[in-house]
Amino acid sequence: MIIAIDQSTSATKALLFDNNCKLIKQIGVPHQQYYPQPGWVEHDAEEIYQNMLKAISQLPLETVSGELSIAITNQRETVVVWDRETGRPVCNAVVWQCMRGQDICEDLKAKGFGPMVKEKSGLLIDPYFAGSGAKWILDNIDGARQAAEDGKLCFGTIDSWLIYKLTGGKVHATDYTNASRTMLFNVHTLDWDDELLDMLTIPRSMMPEAKPCDAVYGEVADEVKQALGLQGEIKIAGVLGDSHGALSGQMCFGEGYGKATYGTGSSVMVNIGEAYAPAPDGLVTSVGFSALGKTFYAFEGNIHCTGATLLWLRDQLQLIDGPHEVEEIATSIPDNGGVYFVPAFSGLGAPWWNGSAKAAISGMTLATTKAHVVRAALESIAYQVTDLVRTMTEKAGITLKEIRVDGGPTKNKFLMQMQSDLLQAPVVRSEVEDASAFCALVMNRFALGAWQTFSEAEQAWECLGSTTPAHTAEEMAPAYDGWKQAVQNLM
Repeated sequence: MIIAIDQSTSATKALLFDNNCKLIKQIGVPHQQYYPQPGWVEHDAEEIYQNMLKAISQLPLETVSGELSIAITNQRETVVVWDRETGRPVCNAVVWQCMRGQDICEDLKAKGFGPMVKEKSGLLIDPYFAGSGAKWILDNIDGARQAAEDGKLCFGTIDSWLIYKLTGGKVHATDYTNASRTMLFNVHTLDWDDELLDMLTIPRSMMPEAKPCDAVYGEVADEVKQALGLQGEIKIAGVLGDSHGALSGQMCFGEGYGKATYGTGSSVMVNIGEAYAPAPDGLVTSVGFSALGKTFYAFEGNIHCTGATLLWLRDQLQLIDGPHEVEEIATSIPDNGGVYFVPAFSGLGAPWWNGSAKAAISGMTLATTKAHVVRAALESIAYQVTDLVRTMTEKAGITLKEIRVDGGPTKNKFLMQMQSDLLQAPVVRSEVEDASAFCALVMNRFALGAWQTFSEAEQAWECLGSTTPAHTAEEMAPAYDGWKQAVQNLM
């Protein structure tokens, strides 16, 4: 049996699968979000680790027979720096939504590092990526810089942190997908790049070993097994970032297949094959996944706030009791009434990349109701995904065969229909609700030799249904033009 850990921005899930890839049980444990200053976002890495143990302990592990292993998928750009000996973080984790690295990034761009960073890492210089957060920690936490120079600190994304803790500090490693989101990794050589490390003044001694997604990363330490009431050898096998997991978890193994993950933020990726290519302006090239001796690249664009916008409506404005209400409210009116919601709470991500932009609701009149605002918030998700897909296909000359989607909001029929109408393409939802966790399972099967071909993985994937366009591109053009104007007003 396999435990798939899905460590996301808002919670940690543990999913127990049998050897036929059937889900037995899923447990989720949310963690606290910290906002110490405007634009700053933090997590307590130790809390995340303890929540992972809590989630695992609630699985029906008494039913496990035979070999047990662990696979991991995780929020990607969030960075943890910890003491190599004690295993304690030097401060809270800097989350991918955090903007504290903005000044660092602006300085690097002013010094002309942008072309070199994009050529080597495939990325843009932006606080979204982990490198600037790590530099901020070393520069601002008392004693951190000296400790790093002395080889006493470890750098890691959340996967590295969990592997380190699970192995009792014996393994400091990451996979190629998480590494490719740091602004420190050379996507051509598949190794940490000395020039990028020097640019951000991060000692190479801090960096984890980078491995393919389908590697065996180590074994769970005895003290951890005892805490969980487990026995026998438990391998950590199969690791990748959550958005990459959604790409391969949706079986986008062929060039031209894309996926859209609808979560707190959203990621759109398109498989471009085994040859690296520079991304269109405003987008990035990442390692899509690496398995079975092959490494695939992907164009990617990321949206800071999609599902988070709906949570903001609930938590800050109390307009809804939960996202489950949004579809009914949105469809209670025939259209958005000219109201557009641009959720730039943490700036605008791809393809706009304006970190200083602020969220805005435009087009309101005295006739505007709660339903118009809720509908505009929901529509903003589809508009932002469309921005990315159109940039990829039109500017990069890539033919998108179809978009395969995952995440909670994909249950919203209105959203999926609007997405298909805007893209003028099929939007396909799979039976696998948590594609990232499922792909961690896929990589686990590859790592342990249970599957030896991509076609074996594809046999475990089933389509739930496809949404096709109900309106023409011409019919959708006025609404989309209104969105683009609303965004331009913030630039």
